[in-house]
Amino acid sequence: MTVKPLAAKSLFTRTDLTSRDIQSTDDLEDIEALIGQQRALGAVRFAASMQQRGYNLFVIGPKGSGRHMAVKRFLEERGGELDAPPDWVYVHNFDKPYSPKAIAVPAGRGEPFRRAMLELVSDLKAVIPTLFESEDYRLRTDAVNKTAAEKQQHALEGVDKEARKHGLTLIRTPQGFAFAPLSGKKPMAPETFQQLPEEAKKRYQDATKSMMEELQKVLHGLPMIERDRLRALRKIARETARHVIDQEISDVEKVMTSCDAVLSYLKTVADDMVEHIGLFMHSEEEGPLALPNGGGESAVESDPSTRYQVNVLVANRPTDGAPVIIEDHPALSKLVGRIEHYARMGTLITDFTLIKPGALHQANGGFLLINADKLLLNPMSWEALKRALYAGQITIESPYMTSATATVVSLQPDPVPLDLKIVLFGDYRLYLLLSSLDPDFQDLFKVAADFEEVLERTPENDQLFARLVATIARNNKLRPFARDAIERVMEHAARIAGDAERVSTRVGLIADLMREADHWAGEVKAKSVARTHVQEAIDAQIHRADRVRERSIEQITRGTVLIDTDGAKVGQVNGLSVLQIGSFAFGKPSRISATVRTGAGKVVDIEREVELGGPLHSKGVMILSGYLARTYAPDAPMSLAATLTFEQSYGGVDGDSASSAELYALLSALSEVPVDQSLAVTGSVNQMGEVQAIGGANEKIEGFFDVCAARGLTGRQGVLIPASNVKHLMLRDDVVQACKEKKFRILPIRTIEEGIETLTGKKAGARGADGKYPSGSINRLVEDRLVAFAKARFKAAAKAKTGQ
Repeated sequence: MTVKPLAAKSLFTRTDLTSRDIQSTDDLEDIEALIGQQRALGAVRFAASMQQRGYNLFVIGPKGSGRHMAVKRFLEERGGELDAPPDWVYVHNFDKPYSPKAIAVPAGRGEPFRRAMLELVSDLKAVIPTLFESEDYRLRTDAVNKTAAEKQQHALEGVDKEARKHGLTLIRTPQGFAFAPLSGKKPMAPETFQQLPEEAKKRYQDATKSMMEELQKVLHGLPMIERDRLRALRKIARETARHVIDQEISDVEKVMTSCDAVLSYLKTVADDMVEHIGLFMHSEEEGPLALPNGGGESAVESDPSTRYQVNVLVANRPTDGAPVIIEDHPALSKLVGRIEHYARMGTLITDFTLIKPGALHQANGGFLLINADKLLLNPMSWEALKRALYAGQITIESPYMTSATATVVSLQPDPVPLDLKIVLFGDYRLYLLLSSLDPDFQDLFKVAADFEEVLERTPENDQLFARLVATIARNNKLRPFARDAIERVMEHAARIAGDAERVSTRVGLIADLMREADHWAGEVKAKSVARTHVQEAIDAQIHRADRVRERSIEQITRGTVLIDTDGAKVGQVNGLSVLQIGSFAFGKPSRISATVRTGAGKVVDIEREVELGGPLHSKGVMILSGYLARTYAPDAPMSLAATLTFEQSYGGVDGDSASSAELYALLSALSEVPVDQSLAVTGSVNQMGEVQAIGGANEKIEGFFDVCAARGLTGRQGVLIPASNVKHLMLRDDVVQACKEKKFRILPIRTIEEGIETLTGKKAGARGADGKYPSGSINRLVEDRLVAFAKARFKAAAKAKTGQ
């Protein structure tokens, strides 16, 4: 069977927009949504509208696919249809100072509430001091003070009256109160007292002792008089301030009439202000205005502007609808909020005004978008997010609270009720890992939006893709792209997709190419971007990244790495692999060799034995072993020992795309028929001998072509590829041109028989009616060799047995 080389038209599928009325991107409208993503956007729509718990969204797709832009745009439109969520504020908790209260206020009312409270405090600071300087207040306090003084004086006068009956009088001394003997109506002089008879002295002393007991009883009652005085003064102070405070607070109530929680808070504020009137005085007061707790170490205790401040945690505008927030750095404090501290006297302290919001607060009532890989780099954030979603509330977790040895005083603010949709972005691998390793993931993220990576090339989709190009050009303020430039961008999108019948939807890569093409157009002062500028951008991208590829080709052409591109060798085939360096992939030929001898039917994969081969490569070797057994020894064990290796391969090898090349090497070694070295091979094989599609067909073909071109094209050189890979070909212009000029060949192979015939020039052969392969065919030669191995093994076994 003769395999014909592919025609040039099969090697590259051009885009032709000449039938459409398009001269440049100026003739095209912007596209409203990502093309070909109806399934994914339907999942986004469902998750956004589903109100039950756990229906958060995981968006699957590669980076640069436009998924962020598409989801964000859709959610912004959806959010605009929803009511704006309430503002959230924190205020001081007068009963539990270390547990600030969280209050929800209507959207847009948080900031007016804060300003109203600042104005309230400012007004009271100005008004209250004048109240205590008024004539009415002075008269009322003077009356209280006078009454208390009179009570004290009356009590002391009673003691003095009783003392006079005993010839004594009550006097004040620097040390307090004392009794002195009377001389007439005046206290007796000490000298006179000393001249008195001892009997008189004793009588005065006894009377003094008795009166001191009476005096002590009176003195014990004086604090009660002072207590009553202070209580009366405080009552006057409260009554004096209460009316003004209530009047000022009523102005704030008018601003916040629709919020019951705020009205309840304002009642507690009024009571607290009455109890802390001293906070509003210009200087520290002695007496009733300084009590209780008129000042303190913290700003909350000493400054009314802080004590009655409103900390607006989240402020929403009523006209904005539900928020859509992107958190690019989901550390714990950025996610759930934080409590800041400041140093004072060598100690870290805080108060409710230092509570800061996290992304969950800002997105509450709307949508929060996070890259899953960044979130998982912060394990505390991932666990905190799950706790918040399960609990339905946001608890601010201070790092000082999580440390077992921390002695810093912190706060425990009221949790904020949580009602939002979380949208995580990640690739399929990450989605599978989370699904299998985290039991909470599927419970919390019940919806997956799987974005397509490729789009079928149809006339309708070509039109949509052209509009996408126009949209990118306008959004990035690029020059207009001419029709041939649009066609080249679409062709390169097919190359990115690795499929002539598909185009890649990775908008990021397409936009990068367009920006670079615009740059090259600018270098030559072009007014629009042409096909040549797009090609120049593609070539420049490759040139910047292909140093390793050039060194690889150089090593082959200099003979350092042994690759034959002419002649014929037994048991030796040129295999092809793909190397990936960053975003740049290129093909590289490798020599695959096989040796055979009598043995126990085992094919040894040297790469696996030295742990350089991956599981997929080992699977491919096992499959070709199955093919050998099925084809040549269906009824008896094979007496074969074979080894396979990638020559001069010092890195890992994985994938089964070389299994057909390995099988060809084995067949050549068994049949002792040489393989044409001007051909390279790629493709996997199944146990039925069918050659199967592989990835990276374009890169592999170009990799062998570059080596052949460096040595000189002969017209015999070429690559055997699976026939099922033909639809994937989007080869470089130089490869297509060489094939067109019959200097290089691309040969589509369907079966191992086709491949071995192409490589050796001999017929593979099929079993005849007698069950045997034709004489001289590859299959006959292989079978005869295996029979010889079996006889040799049987003979060796018999000899060994006889020797025993």
